[in-house]
Amino acid sequence: MASFRFEALKAAGSRPVVHVEELDRKSLIFASNVFNDKAMRQFLTPEAYKAVKSAMDLGTKIDRKFADYVAMGMKEWALSKGVTHYTHWFQPLTGTTAEKHDAFFETSPDGSDPIEKFGGSQLVQQEPDASSFPNGGIRNTFEARGYTAWDPTSPAFIYGTTLCIPTVFVSYTGEALDNKAPLLRALAAVDVAATEVCKYFDKNVKKVIATLGWEQEYFLVDAALAASRPDILQTGRTLLGHTSAKGQQLEDHYFGSIPTRVLNYMRDLENECMLLGIPVKTRHNEVAPNQFELAPIFEEANLAVDHNSLLMDVMQKVAERHAFKVLFHEKPFKGVNGSGKHNNWSLSTDTGVNLLSPSKTPMSNLQFLTFFINTIKAVSTYEELLRASIASASNDHRLGANEAPPAIVSIFIGQQLTKVLEELEGVSTGKLSPEEKTELKLNVVGKIPDVLLDNTDRNRTSPFAFTGNKFEFRAVGSTANCANAMTTVNTIVAKQLVDFKKEVDALIENEGLKKDEAIFNVLREYIKQTKEILFEGDGYSKEWEEEAAKRGLSNHKTTPAALKAKVSEKSFKVFEEMQVMNHTEVEARYEIELEEYVKKIQIEGRVLGDIVRNNVIPTAIRYQNIIVENVKGLKEIFGNDYQEYAKEQIAILKKLSGHINDLNAKVHEMMDARKNANALTDIEEMAHQYCDVVKPYFDEIRYHADKLELIVDNEMWTLTKYRELLFTR
Repeated sequence: MASFRFEALKAAGSRPVVHVEELDRKSLIFASNVFNDKAMRQFLTPEAYKAVKSAMDLGTKIDRKFADYVAMGMKEWALSKGVTHYTHWFQPLTGTTAEKHDAFFETSPDGSDPIEKFGGSQLVQQEPDASSFPNGGIRNTFEARGYTAWDPTSPAFIYGTTLCIPTVFVSYTGEALDNKAPLLRALAAVDVAATEVCKYFDKNVKKVIATLGWEQEYFLVDAALAASRPDILQTGRTLLGHTSAKGQQLEDHYFGSIPTRVLNYMRDLENECMLLGIPVKTRHNEVAPNQFELAPIFEEANLAVDHNSLLMDVMQKVAERHAFKVLFHEKPFKGVNGSGKHNNWSLSTDTGVNLLSPSKTPMSNLQFLTFFINTIKAVSTYEELLRASIASASNDHRLGANEAPPAIVSIFIGQQLTKVLEELEGVSTGKLSPEEKTELKLNVVGKIPDVLLDNTDRNRTSPFAFTGNKFEFRAVGSTANCANAMTTVNTIVAKQLVDFKKEVDALIENEGLKKDEAIFNVLREYIKQTKEILFEGDGYSKEWEEEAAKRGLSNHKTTPAALKAKVSEKSFKVFEEMQVMNHTEVEARYEIELEEYVKKIQIEGRVLGDIVRNNVIPTAIRYQNIIVENVKGLKEIFGNDYQEYAKEQIAILKKLSGHINDLNAKVHEMMDARKNANALTDIEEMAHQYCDVVKPYFDEIRYHADKLELIVDNEMWTLTKYRELLFTR
């Protein structure tokens, strides 16, 4: 095994830079492999084109006759680009994407007359076997059939020689088995609710679109080095490994010159993204060695989620061409920063207005304040549910690790907006006098544009921060499907806007207040009710934990604790009322996420035990034997005086023996704890057992293994070390 490590290092050190050709100007190749508006106009009949556009813009159902025309045009477009197969591309509750390819090629019943066939029935719906996908008890094995149904709001695309059709995935009985269906429902809910509120300010608004701009952080490791580490291959992170003498402490990697080999990988990736219509714009080195980030231009949230899921697939495939392994795990290396996926969220109208962007007129700023304060109120009311939406075994390593937001959900809005809210709170309730109205518009609402001057540098410890014209949900993990967080955010904001409109309308109808006065009165009360969620200080400090507890904010540091909020009465009520998920679908996701947590910790425990018993302990014993032979030789030469000359060797032997014994004991204790956890039948109890009893052994085992790494001869150590994983170019 030692030779495998050095062979991997040799291979990594001699990699040639893969040549990448620029296909053309990005503006010319962008979305050329996407069945977008341009392609539809060329390959669809006017009626079919109109049907698809109506489905995309208004959510109307496409008649089966037009579906046949759409399928015909889509097939001809795909065949013109050398495509041979098609697939319904969906996002089951596995955290990854799924696809089953079928060929266009068919023959007549007698085997003659070969043709390429693709009709409306194949486009609109397929029936993949759902028995092996997570379902959380939604359906029995004998009802294993699932349905994938075309989502016309997310355009079909070509990858390789396959036409990929984005779809939702539902069970035999109709419940959602994927991430996309609840997201689409949440987006529909926030559209309806926000549009109704917008009509207070502009009657011309017919639709509100939730937008998302994600930022994807990741690590790149040479493929050979990754292959030399069983823990990286099987868990996506290093379970063992002593930190390198040089890590990120010099801060010389962040925004530094991108290594040539990495830069060519990025260029190749960007070419693929351009063809697929993923509008990536930013690329740079992140804080940790071998850590990078890319980010796109903002898009409609459903499309942005699809693009991020697709991107993660493409990143791995492009990495293979460059002999890299992409690590999306939130904490692949101990001692250096982990990776997140900031979700930048906002709402925009079909009239071109960003509802979370301060403007230059008091009326526009009243609209801004309405959506700004309602978002704060939504987060304040559902902070536990929001925390649950980003809970995972891998994200537990990152949250609160003095590099990422804490597990406590709070909102940062900046000094100027804090002052605006304080001034707005001071406005008298009830009917406003003419003087109060003037003062409010001039001294409070009219000053909001100033916020653009000082709100660009945000509090980096805040999990949910206002960043000038959007909210940035920073606590989302790098492995996560954005749909989970975005479904929750849009659902709770939709619910809050519905409640807001009811309160405003009641004041207008029952109290006789003018519209603006009613809006101000409700917003003023919300400001009073949401003070506890606003925090401008250091989220990493112990003082904040104590302060947050006094404020009544939750602080769920582990996934089993955080997920419980998903099955609270408050959670069931908001998802059902907004028609995003029914009781069964919510419960199913809770069970699936607990199962996933258990399986990940279970796999990590098994891998850790295997590496320790098959690599670490045998290597330490071999080195121990060498030291023993050395001591024997000294005794033969110096006789009874040998201890004077073998003092250091004997000290090393004692350290080796101590760590080997403790390591072996801890591994066996961990195995017993796993057996006890596996004997449990309740998934909730099992998750807590793995979290509270099994997982703590990981750090104890790692401590002894990492100490042995420092003692054992470097030439004998079988596992590629941090200094090699993180600093080999």
